[in-house]
Amino acid sequence: MTIIKSVALGCGSYLPEKVLTNDDLAKMVDTSDEWIQARTGIKQRHIAADGEMTSHLALAASREALKNAGLEGKDLDCIVLATSTPDQTFPATACTIQRELGMVGGFAMDVQAVCTGFVYAMAVADNFIKTGQAKRALVIGAETFSRILDWEDRSTCVLFGDGAGAVVLEGRESKGTLDEPGIISTHLHSDGRYQDCLYVDGGPSSTKTVGHLRMKGKEVFRHAVVNLSGVITEALEANGLEADAIDWVVPHQANKRILDGTAKKFKLAPEKIIITVDRHANTSAASIPLALCAAVKDGRIRKGDMLLMEAMGGGFTWGAVLVRW
Repeated sequence: MTIIKSVALGCGSYLPEKVLTNDDLAKMVDTSDEWIQARTGIKQRHIAADGEMTSHLALAASREALKNAGLEGKDLDCIVLATSTPDQTFPATACTIQRELGMVGGFAMDVQAVCTGFVYAMAVADNFIKTGQAKRALVIGAETFSRILDWEDRSTCVLFGDGAGAVVLEGRESKGTLDEPGIISTHLHSDGRYQDCLYVDGGPSSTKTVGHLRMKGKEVFRHAVVNLSGVITEALEANGLEADAIDWVVPHQANKRILDGTAKKFKLAPEKIIITVDRHANTSAASIPLALCAAVKDGRIRKGDMLLMEAMGGGFTWGAVLVRW
């Protein structure tokens, strides 16, 4: 018996040219490089230029991913873009990407799950592929979070940055064994009771404004530790695996203390955790594909490696993807 598996053909990434260091931020708000690094591990972040929109970042990452996959836009059936910072209220920014890539068939849509967005988008694309509704999918995480930050709030403006990453998936016949390439399982969760812990205080139907990001940092940290540990355990148990079967954890890049805690809890060597938070900061839905592409480009992640992607974001939302690269 054979099944259809979603196999990764290539990935791509893009970071805006402008770099904002902690020292730069210290000139804007009451903070310091030492304070930021000690609490988050962040040293710098990339900031989109004036006029540089989420679609521009997403398009650059998508073109690189397609090039690495040996495909063109016309070869795609599906685009799923994870973002909380779309170009416009509508249409979906994914439709802009569809147009610019020359993809005239299939469908394109945005997915909004904040920092868990890329995990959700991978699950959505995977399910379309497994059911035969799409053969090839482009999955993107792209954000311009700098546009929704309160640059006078030192508790939040130091945490985030802009960027984009993308992965091309293709459905292929498989025997369904764990050693074959492709997405093995996806695990999604949300709990709306905690939405006031991490949110934006604006929106079309409420304030008619974009609003600014607001966060209760201690509450988010506490839930992240519990929820991420839970979903990692869920992914491993669902596939009869122990933590040592994972070659690389590719996590959402929010806080280095959370990443270090994950490694310690599951007795993983710290070098097995892909970390880019120091130079990218928290890029929300873009953080996992940015980290993934960084590790693919530098040769750490190779074909045949077992990857675990995990994230938690506003909602709260959280989830994991287990994939053989």
